[in-house]
Amino acid sequence: MSIRIGNAPCSWGIEFASGEGYPTWQEVLCQCAAAGYKGIELGPVGYMPEDPAILADGLAEHDLELIGGVVFRPFHDPAQWEDVLDGARRTIAALTAHGAKHLVLIDSISPRRAPTAGRAAEAEQMDTAEWTAFRDRIVEVARMGTDAGLTVGMHAHAAGFIDFEPELERLLDEVPEEILKICFDTGHHSYAGYDPVAFMKRHVGRISYMHFKDIDPAVKARAVENRTGFYEACGNGIFCTLGNGDVDFPAVRQVLLDAAFQGWCTVEQDIDPTKENDTLGDAKANREYLQSIGF
Repeated sequence: MSIRIGNAPCSWGIEFASGEGYPTWQEVLCQCAAAGYKGIELGPVGYMPEDPAILADGLAEHDLELIGGVVFRPFHDPAQWEDVLDGARRTIAALTAHGAKHLVLIDSISPRRAPTAGRAAEAEQMDTAEWTAFRDRIVEVARMGTDAGLTVGMHAHAAGFIDFEPELERLLDEVPEEILKICFDTGHHSYAGYDPVAFMKRHVGRISYMHFKDIDPAVKARAVENRTGFYEACGNGIFCTLGNGDVDFPAVRQVLLDAAFQGWCTVEQDIDPTKENDTLGDAKANREYLQSIGF
């Protein structure tokens, strides 16, 4: 099988460049390797060293390959466009310095969308002009990535403006595939209320990169019912160890095999770093589960 399994700093609670309870980047690399992974994502730019020589030494010490990186910024907010561009430029520079392939774009959480995560019928929609400008900002960053030789994938995310399946499909319809592919996250698709496997069957030809995330259906139901914020839901354990949630990973594997998918699939188990977590144990359990079903 030509599928490789990596992990990402969000499995250690790393959502921003710095934060309460964060382990050091060296600890994250050490645990990632100890759990049996050979690749890791960059995480939010600024968390790992931006000096290529320092990060290269750290990766080499643990026999890890840099897979890609995420621009998790407010594409929906024109007032924060310079912040989006700053994140994009720095992330692209880091990825190209280490020969990584995947640039992932995520519209970050919007206060306008946070209360309706998992509630597609209630979610506020952009008008035509706002959507067009939003889409064009995504396209501009995607072109920056492709011009740098990267493969760019759009990632749907709870509480952003690319959250629900129709929004992602609308974007894919309006943006050429050579500019923008899909980084498909199984957990966020379930969080939004849709079937990840059914989506994959329709769009697997455009999926360039996978995020493997499972979701506890009971925690999800409570989060949606109570309009719980995303990070609080993470702290409540909405993203469980793989194989213990509602994502059918054997079926995910079969879709990928049938499509002759090649490349990286990255485990992500978002947590609250301020709480007590067994990050090494979870990382090992996730790797062992994937091995048990043939990954």
